[in-house]
Amino acid sequence: MVVLALLGAGTLPAASTAAVHEQSGQVLQRDVDAIRSAGVTGVQAEVRTPRGQWSARSGVADLGTGRPVPKGGYFRMGSNTKTFVATVVLQLAGQRRLSLDDTVHTWLPGVVRGNGNNGARITLRQLLQHTSGLYDYANDLPVLNSAQGYRRHWNDDIPPERLVAMAMRHGPGDGSWSYSNTNYVLLGMIINRVTGRDWATEVTDRILRPLRLTHTFAPHTLAPRRRADLPSPHASGYEQFTEGGPLIDTTRLNHSWAGPAAELITTTEDLTRFWQALMGGRLLRPTQMAEMTTTVDTRLGGRYGLGIVRLPLPCGGWYWTHPGSVPGYATRVGVTGDGRRVIVLSLSSRVRAWEPVEKATDTAIRNTLCGQGHSRTPLFPAGAPRRE
Repeated sequence: MVVLALLGAGTLPAASTAAVHEQSGQVLQRDVDAIRSAGVTGVQAEVRTPRGQWSARSGVADLGTGRPVPKGGYFRMGSNTKTFVATVVLQLAGQRRLSLDDTVHTWLPGVVRGNGNNGARITLRQLLQHTSGLYDYANDLPVLNSAQGYRRHWNDDIPPERLVAMAMRHGPGDGSWSYSNTNYVLLGMIINRVTGRDWATEVTDRILRPLRLTHTFAPHTLAPRRRADLPSPHASGYEQFTEGGPLIDTTRLNHSWAGPAAELITTTEDLTRFWQALMGGRLLRPTQMAEMTTTVDTRLGGRYGLGIVRLPLPCGGWYWTHPGSVPGYATRVGVTGDGRRVIVLSLSSRVRAWEPVEKATDTAIRNTLCGQGHSRTPLFPAGAPRRE
């Protein structure tokens, strides 16, 4: 917010406070409109700062009816789920129920093997940080890669063991940073082995209930007939599988293929509260927070910690985030290291011409965390939307 950045600390007269709030809301609305104009059907945004809280919406929730994006709508957060799961693993480490230096084989003997894969050589830290070298099974899922695959497989129920087995058909990488959903499916299995409970139950009891995030949940915890659905209200999600192709409504999708890597459903308000609590020190002890925020180079312009990404800010310093993408939905987050400023954006479509969308999203994040006038280059490289 430009006005907030210029004013700095101190108590403002009531009239000035109202002006700051109004202008901040206008800047956010302008940025959200720009994201929608860049090529997506709908956008939701939530901003929280010490000076106030703002939300904005733009676009339509349904291409058929043209109804507007609803206020407080549910959406699929994608790989922001990884940050929740990493938080649980680090809490367990803080309780000495596991060690980040434990091997996968210690907890899941015989699961990671074959074609050069060896769970005895991979630590939990490497899973969390994507330096395990394990192949990403998501590359081989038809439901993610074509409209025909989506239509045939949208309601498939895929157990985690099968997902890992898909990855084991491929040999490992060289151990340098390489993003793989397989890592977090294994972490979900390890949480279950350590605690005797499903990873989503641990997320609920350790994070959602203490923070009162009542609109965040894993769909697999619902009745089987509802697992593919998104609660109301929500904006429909649309995926453009091919360049110049049609937008396919992918709102209904069984996310068993994602599990602890990308399954959670939320709202912008819940997700902003989670990120503020995490970076504000409410979920992890200092030792575990230091582990989470120790990063490695990704070769993509940012650095990856344990379920969290560090990106540079043009106004100095950096911010924390984790992008998320599943068919029909993209999530972008920006939060300062102290948790005092946070923005959450939900985009309810993914198109092949993604670069203009990413640039507009980067602008919104930077305007929130830095003030206007700092957006020069995209925070992520150009190209089609990725499976995060």
